[in-house]
Amino acid sequence: MDKLNTHEMELPIYFDYNATTPCHPEVVEAILPYFTSAYGNASSVHHPYGWIAENAVEAAREEVAELIGAESKEILFTSGATEAINLAIKGLALANKGKRKHLITIATEHKAVLDTIDHLVSQGFECTCLPVNAKGEISLDQLKSSFKKNTLMLVAMTANNETGNLHPIKEMAEMASAHGAFFITDAVQAVGKIPLNVKHLGVDMLALSAHKMYGPKGVGALYVRKGVPKIDLVAQITGGGQEMGRRSGTLNVPGIVGLGKASSIRLSHQLGEYQRLFNLRNKLETGLLKITGSQRNGSSDRLPHVCNVSFNGILGKPLLIRINKELAVSSGAACSSVSDKPSHVLTAMGLDKATAMATLRLSLGRSTTEKDVDFAISYISKVVNDLQTAS
Repeated sequence: MDKLNTHEMELPIYFDYNATTPCHPEVVEAILPYFTSAYGNASSVHHPYGWIAENAVEAAREEVAELIGAESKEILFTSGATEAINLAIKGLALANKGKRKHLITIATEHKAVLDTIDHLVSQGFECTCLPVNAKGEISLDQLKSSFKKNTLMLVAMTANNETGNLHPIKEMAEMASAHGAFFITDAVQAVGKIPLNVKHLGVDMLALSAHKMYGPKGVGALYVRKGVPKIDLVAQITGGGQEMGRRSGTLNVPGIVGLGKASSIRLSHQLGEYQRLFNLRNKLETGLLKITGSQRNGSSDRLPHVCNVSFNGILGKPLLIRINKELAVSSGAACSSVSDKPSHVLTAMGLDKATAMATLRLSLGRSTTEKDVDFAISYISKVVNDLQTAS
């Protein structure tokens, strides 16, 4: 099969920034030397090649820490957010095995969290999975009543990847601390999009990913709070002792440099970009909600660039096939378009299977223009009207 040549293809307009983002040109420029001239192993401590690589890694550690208000020694580099989440949840659980075995999470979490917790449940841990209301919000009163004497951790995402909903993580972290439990947050969709300060929020661990904020794929980080109470983690990857013994393996220097550069860029641009995307998203959403049978999914407290809309009375698969001819979007389901399974996020919010499948998640980014939004409104309106007429 011939390789796809994007220069010869007429690509659809990109509205799937929650799935991944293109590398920022400055990120690519920063990375390139570490593939060629500065190719040393950061663990090679006896010669300049290793020193250069190590210095680059430590500089990136500082940049990531600054983005989230942490100290550089609290940042561990991983292969991505999924590994960071696994290290946080499994590592903490195994370090406390025999002490506390109760975990709390939310039904709308990413599968990286839910599947990891399911694994621990199969190993003898117990879990309370909190429901959400029709807007995807949890009840803090219900959360408070869920804590037990043996609750080890509360795991909750900062922002939902499908609806953009923001959870009250500061209040949740305070509640966990009051019950002697740790608070872990998957902040993949939020870091670099909204200001976050781990010290102010009081979180114990936070996972983030480079490719969600214009950095490279295959690299992420886990913030692990230093101090009291001490956080003990059992390493999930052993064999070298890198990253303070918590994550062994040769460091991905180019990726780490890219994550650092992306963090630095987001720190200086996120506030201005927030308002621009907020305005564009609202225009897009206003236009789509004029379509007969449309409904918005999510609360008013959301990320500024995410729009999740369902369309009643049509089938989801034909909708996505037609839309993706001109617009690169995802369905509301956290799965492929050929699956018959609806999004677990939307069904947890009370949507029936048909409505959950007939959903579009449009996420905007730094290259999205007002012209793109105008076209999206017009094109989606036409497709949905055609499908409604045909059905």
